This record gives sequence, structure tokens and C-alpha cells, in this order.
Amino acid sequence: MRYEVVLPAAGSGKRMGAGKNKLFLILQNKPILIHTLEVFQNDANCTGIWLAVKPEEREYIQRLLNEHHITKVKGLPNGGEERQHSVHSCIKEMEQVDIVLVHDAARPFITNDIIASLVECADVKGAAIAGVRAKDTMKKVRDGIIVETVDRDDLWMIQTPQAFQFDILYKAEDVAEKVGFLGTDEAMLVERLGYPVHIVEASYDNIKMTTVEDLVIGEAILRKRSQALGNF
Repeated sequence: MRYEVVLPAAGSGKRMGAGKNKLFLILQNKPILIHTLEVFQNDANCTGIWLAVKPEEREYIQRLLNEHHITKVKGLPNGGEERQHSVHSCIKEMEQVDIVLVHDAARPFITNDIIASLVECADVKGAAIAGVRAKDTMKKVRDGIIVETVDRDDLWMIQTPQAFQFDILYKAEDVAEKVGFLGTDEAMLVERLGYPVHIVEASYDNIKMTTVEDLVIGEAILRKRSQALGNF
């Protein structure tokens, strides 16, 4: 099943403390952004990539795309102050497609099998998001005091990609913009319109590069994968 993917890439990455866009930081000789893009570049079912970028970074990102032979990028529209605005900027420029994915550009470890499961689920059911089951005991806290121990069997930690039939996401983004609603992810925009969103179990390796500690974990994941392929 064919799809296109939107990657918001206009964030500041303040928690990384790198003094620049964290997507340009290097993991095993490549920028984080390129690691992520290569997943979709090498997926035969991906027919287009959309990157929402800062205007001042567009030229540098284009150089990276050329240098690393990323050929599927269809557009580099301006990103917004919030992730939601960046996604909407891309959606408005896209032509009608069957399935659209939204993926964090700073999650370079997503795998093609998880992507395929998400696309298949969204094609049949309308909306599907990646997630993993909560491993720790979860407490609800108010004013520094535990008020409830939450049953973790019902809790999932949500990741990306998030996959949608194009018309559903377009409508959700459009309605949110018109009423001034700001969600934490695309699924939230779809949920508030009454569409059921299904979950696809992903991997704990599918981490987002957010802090300096994540870079260490990311290097370990890449070494593990290299060893599994016999590239010592």
C-alpha cells in the first residue's frame, strides 16, 4: 500500500542544548535527519516525503538531501511555531493521496515492518498510530501528592508514525485551525472529530532524539543493528 509522509523538521531542540537544530547532530557519521529520511527513501511503498523546515535552514537541508541522495522529497514548506502548524503547512501543499503518515524527524529508528502495519491499519480503519505498552507503574499526582495508581495495562506510550486516510487528517487539521485548537499530536485532532484511532504495537527502540542521553542510546541501537547484520 502506497503512502506519503510528513516530517516536521522546524523545531528548536532546546532540550538537547546543542545550539542548533538537533536534526543536524551526527550519529555514526550521518545527521539524525538523514538516518530518518533514509528509512522512507528506501521504502518502495513511500511515494513522497514532505519536510516542514525553517526558511533559514532550507538551503542547508537541500544540500544534505543532495549529498545523501534523498530523492523522494516533494516539498520543503515553511514550518510553524508548533508541530501542528508545520504538519498543516505540508498537508495544504499535498495532492490527494490514499494514506499520509506523520513522523517525528528525530525518530530515526522506525522500521519498515511497523510502517507497513500502520499503513495497512489506516487503509482499513481510517487512523492508526504507533505505540508501546507502559512498562513502569504509573501514578496520578496532584500538588505533589499521589491521588491514584493507574492501571498500566490500559496505558500506552505513543510514538510516531501516525497514519491516516488523507481526507480524515485534512479535515482534522482544517477544523483545528479554524477553531484555534492546538493538540499534542495528530491523533488528538482526529479523536476530537469522533474518529476511532487504532494502535499498532511498535518498538522500544523507536525513541525520539530529545536529550544528550538519547544520543548515547541512539549510538547503541545503531551498533546493535549493525552487529545483527554482521557489520562489525
